[in-house]
Amino acid sequence: MIYIDEHIDEFDLHEALLTVSQQRRLLALRYRNERDRRLCVAAYRLLQRALATEYGIVEPPSFCYDSAGKPMLSGFPEVHFSMSHCREAVACVVSDTPVGIDIEAIDQYDPEVAASVMSDSEIHLIMTSPRPDVAFVKLWTMKECLYKLSGDNHHGDISHMLDHKDIHEFNTIMGQRWVCTVCRRARNL
Repeated sequence: MIYIDEHIDEFDLHEALLTVSQQRRLLALRYRNERDRRLCVAAYRLLQRALATEYGIVEPPSFCYDSAGKPMLSGFPEVHFSMSHCREAVACVVSDTPVGIDIEAIDQYDPEVAASVMSDSEIHLIMTSPRPDVAFVKLWTMKECLYKLSGDNHHGDISHMLDHKDIHEFNTIMGQRWVCTVCRRARNL
């Protein structure tokens, strides 16, 4: 199930820090500015809500990491999750199968950035779209959530990483100021 929250400024940060795990609190406090702290805490709180709703897990989760650095829930290896945030919102997904999520703010389209991270066919899709800014962000979130699904870090050329996207299921949700995409391995494979 996918959870998204745009109300980043509508909670008491000091109070919220008391409700998260010590591991997450220390991570949040490493950020220098309040907005980044809020995003870190808000994403975690969204995960807490998702775990309570979907799995009945009510204690603040702590994370361990696999060999690729992908976070996992300590004590609940059967529960998969992914979190993401941008300046506009936070997103989280929980599942009984591996999953990745990415949320990004919609910014002005930059052809130079697109040329460095998109394939020629993707650039064509972007340029023929009525909203190149949205088309770019949609493709970017697909790439990011695919990385999060695999646990792989950004190594090598990412422009062609969606060439075999048919082996994955993508679900994209559009907000007014953001795009969020979830990725899973296709069920029929």
